[in-house]
Amino acid sequence: MNQYIAEMRDVNIQKDSLRFRRNMERAGEIFAYEISKTLSWTSKEVVTTLGEARCEVLEEQPVIATILRAGLPLHQGLLNAYDKAENAFISAYRKHRKDGRFDIKVEYVSGPSLDGKVLIISDPMLATGASMVLSCKELIRKGEPQHIHIVAILASNQGVEFIRKNMPGDNYTIWLGALDDELTAKAYIVPGLGDAGDLAFGSKL
Repeated sequence: MNQYIAEMRDVNIQKDSLRFRRNMERAGEIFAYEISKTLSWTSKEVVTTLGEARCEVLEEQPVIATILRAGLPLHQGLLNAYDKAENAFISAYRKHRKDGRFDIKVEYVSGPSLDGKVLIISDPMLATGASMVLSCKELIRKGEPQHIHIVAILASNQGVEFIRKNMPGDNYTIWLGALDDELTAKAYIVPGLGDAGDLAFGSKL
């Protein structure tokens, strides 16, 4: 994980958008593996060509959600592990004001019922934490999950504190690749890595 994050931060390496996306995907696979240790498993008899084998399999697949567009490669990494999972997507963005501040707006939410299910929601950068909290609140409208796993490659201390103070309930776990101290006045993580969406998919208007 540390190797992938170092490459994602490196201004020379991150010029290669394919490698940047792949490193995000790899990070998602590592998160998925670590989260799997917390999930419920059950024994299943599997018939082989020579007999039967007792195997451990997931009792139930989680629901994997992401905040568009930056979260797509990270989402794919999680989906590589939980390839039978249902999926949810949130369109959230920063609506900037003339005074330099911004509000978080959610335009679109698509996903299955979450009643009693494990939800894994990812966003590569957890800056203020506001978009993550708002996205979780919107998803919970589709049912009460058994547990929420919040996944981010990089986060600021302020973003983590915001989640702890504003998330509904306490049935959640935060998974981070790295934690940075500083958040600028424009809510950019420092040292961070830049705009993950632009680095993965190209600049936007």
